[in-house]
Amino acid sequence: METTADTASVQREQAPPDKPFGAAFVTPLYMGAVLNPINSSVIAPALVAIAAAMHTSVGGTAILISSLYLTSAIAQPAAGRLAEEFGPRRVFFAGIFLVLAGGVLGAVACDIPLLVAARVLIGAGTSAGYPSAMLLIRRRARAAGRQEPPGGVLGGLAIAGAATVAVGPAVGGLLIGRLGWQTAFWINVPVAVVAFVMAAVWIPRDTDRVRGRSARELVSRIDLAGIAGFGGALTALLVFLSSLPGPQWPALGVCVVLAAVLVAWELRAANPFLNVRLLASNLALTRTYLRNGLTLLGTYVILYGLTQWLEASRGLSAYRSGLVLIPMGVLSAVSARVVSRRSRVRAPLVVSALLLLAGAVATLFVDGGTPIAVLVAITAVFGLTSGAGTVANQTVLYQEAPADSVGTASGLLRTFGYIGSIASAAITGTAFHTRVDDTGLRHISWALVGIAAVVLVMTVLDRQLAHAGRRPTP
Repeated sequence: METTADTASVQREQAPPDKPFGAAFVTPLYMGAVLNPINSSVIAPALVAIAAAMHTSVGGTAILISSLYLTSAIAQPAAGRLAEEFGPRRVFFAGIFLVLAGGVLGAVACDIPLLVAARVLIGAGTSAGYPSAMLLIRRRARAAGRQEPPGGVLGGLAIAGAATVAVGPAVGGLLIGRLGWQTAFWINVPVAVVAFVMAAVWIPRDTDRVRGRSARELVSRIDLAGIAGFGGALTALLVFLSSLPGPQWPALGVCVVLAAVLVAWELRAANPFLNVRLLASNLALTRTYLRNGLTLLGTYVILYGLTQWLEASRGLSAYRSGLVLIPMGVLSAVSARVVSRRSRVRAPLVVSALLLLAGAVATLFVDGGTPIAVLVAITAVFGLTSGAGTVANQTVLYQEAPADSVGTASGLLRTFGYIGSIASAAITGTAFHTRVDDTGLRHISWALVGIAAVVLVMTVLDRQLAHAGRRPTP
């Protein structure tokens, strides 16, 4: 029962009594959530063409992958914090404008530095969608008097991304094959415009106060120093990983020093960007971050590594290599939907880890003579892993994260995924450093086996997962 006029106003705006989680509310959120998967999947079949156009090696284009994920790794939790302070709708719109700018810049770019700049803009822009959506869902559930939203709502975020990955490589390969690699950037324009219109019409206005706070107060609440330290440590880590197999050890040293300084700062900050105490005390949340990052590391190694191998070693066109990956995305969406309707998360996570290991072992036997049908089956296994793991980890995150910082916490979940993606670019770049061939693919496969084994062990031994997902939804 409303007790004040302000409360009544907020509830009318945030949670319509008839259908609080109807299509009008969730559709723009899903559109925002697909912006990042679009740029993750469509770029994959374009890398060989970009390398030829820019007169560089295929391995040299790995920076286009890592730059987007480095930016996203920093921007996701930062966007979550900004959404908590200024309102998720405002941050959502700001992200769309950055995506538009990055798409246009990349399409007209004539060298690798400009392409990297475009990917940075796109990475920053697409980072606003997911944490803003999670915060909007949390607020809508609270205003509607629910402890949690319907399972399909959270699952829909993963399903939307998985469906995009399903068609992204094929559609991207077709467009790139006919219209050129620039299409990998132009495609952002119509999608961003549609997302903007939907958000303007259907997402309720923010009630967050944006005036009346001093600059000093804002800097403290947002923790700009923490964001800068986090970004510096991740950048140094990227430089180190990108230098492999000839490691730049000073970059790793800088990363370690900045990480230590960051931890010391965050332990004293009034509103820490990276809540070190929470990560140390809430080990279930921390393990979720690690498990999600390692699972996505395995998935993206296949997404990027196999695509490059199919084009450069097997001689497939960008379009045909994209077709090979369609079942991977389709089954990712299917498994995400199935898991989103379950109340328990431990079984899906264990199955996801087992499938990841099975797929990794299968890739050990792939070579130039492996039938395409077998390759399709192997990638499909990774699709099942990705869908089940993403939804289950997202559910654990929603339950374990503090309600007032779900935006930042959700961003950190994606950050660990992006760190996994950065590492995948380093693995593929190292394996294909001089030549894209069967030997390089074999090295990638052994790395996958090791990653999958770690995920399986940490999932099976995590006893707290047995209690996750049991909370009833009012």
